[in-house]
Amino acid sequence: MISSKDGDISHKRVLGSIGFLALVATMVANSFSSIDIAPSPELVSAVEYLVMSTVFGSVLEKFANK
Repeated sequence: MISSKDGDISHKRVLGSIGFLALVATMVANSFSSIDIAPSPELVSAVEYLVMSTVFGSVLEKFANK
């Protein structure tokens, strides 16, 4: 899942996976905690945009004509 057809590790896929896991962990942690210790919405949005851009970049890389 992380490597390409050639066996090279894709940094976009690694960043996307780590960011996705961070978002899921944040959502789970926030569901059990009070609103006072929640991370800032700007930080969550930044990680969300990072994940979307890395996934979109991987898709474009896969289907782009070389």
